Amino acid sequence: THIILVTLPETTPVSQAAALQEDLRRAHIEPHAWVVNKSILASHTHDPVLLARLQGERQQMARIEGGLAKRTFVIPWTAKAPIGLDGLAQLLQT
Repeated sequence: THIILVTLPETTPVSQAAALQEDLRRAHIEPHAWVVNKSILASHTHDPVLLARLQGERQQMARIEGGLAKRTFVIPWTAKAPIGLDGLAQLLQT
């Protein structure tokens, strides 16, 4: 069994996941990986309206990759939620 922390690339969710990780480590449970869900940065958008959000995501990704997580997997934001094996396979292609 592996523990995987899932978070959004925003300040509060990353801080909450980091606090949970600290609690788990105090119990001698090491999270295997972090999943960053709904990342606009990973969607490679160039929308000028989203520039501020992209900067915020960069800061949170730097926190996560800078020492919070040993392994990080990033799921890009999509307009349609991935459902079933076909939906998951599409995530692997992005």
